[in-house]
Amino acid sequence: MIRKFLFTLTLGAALAFLAGPVAVSAQDLESVEPFKVGTFVIDNAPTVGLVMRDDQLIVDIVAANRALELMPQYSHVSMPEDMLGLIAQYEYGLKYRIYEVVNWLVDENLLSGSNRPSYVHPVNSVDTMAPIQYPSKLMNAAVNFYTHACEGCNDDEFQARLRERKENRGVPYLFLKPTRGAIIGDGEDIIMPFGRDRIEWEVEMAVVFGRTGKYISSSRAYDYVFGYMVAMDISDRGGRPPGGYGSGSDWFVGKGHDTFAPHGPWIVPKEFYGDPMERLHQTLVIDGVTVQEARAGDMIHNIPELIEYASSLITVFPGDVLQCGTSGGTGAGRVERATGSGYLVDGETISATIEGIGTLTHTVRVENNVPDDLSGAQLPPVKSYRPDR
Repeated sequence: MIRKFLFTLTLGAALAFLAGPVAVSAQDLESVEPFKVGTFVIDNAPTVGLVMRDDQLIVDIVAANRALELMPQYSHVSMPEDMLGLIAQYEYGLKYRIYEVVNWLVDENLLSGSNRPSYVHPVNSVDTMAPIQYPSKLMNAAVNFYTHACEGCNDDEFQARLRERKENRGVPYLFLKPTRGAIIGDGEDIIMPFGRDRIEWEVEMAVVFGRTGKYISSSRAYDYVFGYMVAMDISDRGGRPPGGYGSGSDWFVGKGHDTFAPHGPWIVPKEFYGDPMERLHQTLVIDGVTVQEARAGDMIHNIPELIEYASSLITVFPGDVLQCGTSGGTGAGRVERATGSGYLVDGETISATIEGIGTLTHTVRVENNVPDDLSGAQLPPVKSYRPDR
């Protein structure tokens, strides 16, 4: 284990929104084992935890830090109670304290056998929540993989569209999704809203920001990244009914429903993942059928370019999330499944995996119970205006 002296780090203006300056002094500049971070239900409360030992153990980070402070050689450091606080302080010295916790747990053999203290839990004994409760914004890249640019096309059409997009990439197209309500954690049900039976799936890598930034150049983009997690962009392709303002596509209808943004199961800090543009491998499976598989080389705009574009529009803050888009194999491509449907069906199990991060697994459920006193101003069932589909 490498131990080095680290000067006391004091948070500056970037953390002025917290209660006050936070000083973190620690000795360990490296962690002897990689870890992930997540939010879990422990003792009936949301708890920030370290994910360790091949995703088999969850360490209550606040409790472990308190135990560490009983040792006279360790200084007192306040550990954030939620993920947003951890992310905001991580690059300002907190990560070195977390390294101390990890290295102490390993040194004292507290992660194996009968030596495990009460704040170390088997992963299957806790409920996994969405890691961030909740980002201030959730940004999404639309049509950012070449294989997604022409779903359902024949070979000639696809090759023509591929040439067109490579010759004229333009700038990214981003849209916003809600956070609270839309974001769900591993194991929670994806709800198909009443009468909305054109629901599709998209597996995506989610980039979690760790620092505040505006006009971030692509060359500095990774300096602002905290880590990565698995995400899905669930989409309603039913569109809006005829009449009124606008027609056809409606991004609020298509992307904004509750449960349409699964996140997790945890976040891998960037130092333990490497370059996502070299490593990314994402897949999506529905009831045992692989319907999507892609690597970063299929991206139209790479992650640093997405960050530069997004931050040229709005300031990003610690805990904000940017989803990088999906590949071919969505329902629009009509991938054959046992149900014969090109859309999600009640009772199906959907699993999204990114190698080196983890897997999100959800069951699809249809919403049937709606109030009987609605006036008619609500979003109607798709079949009421598209009976032929």
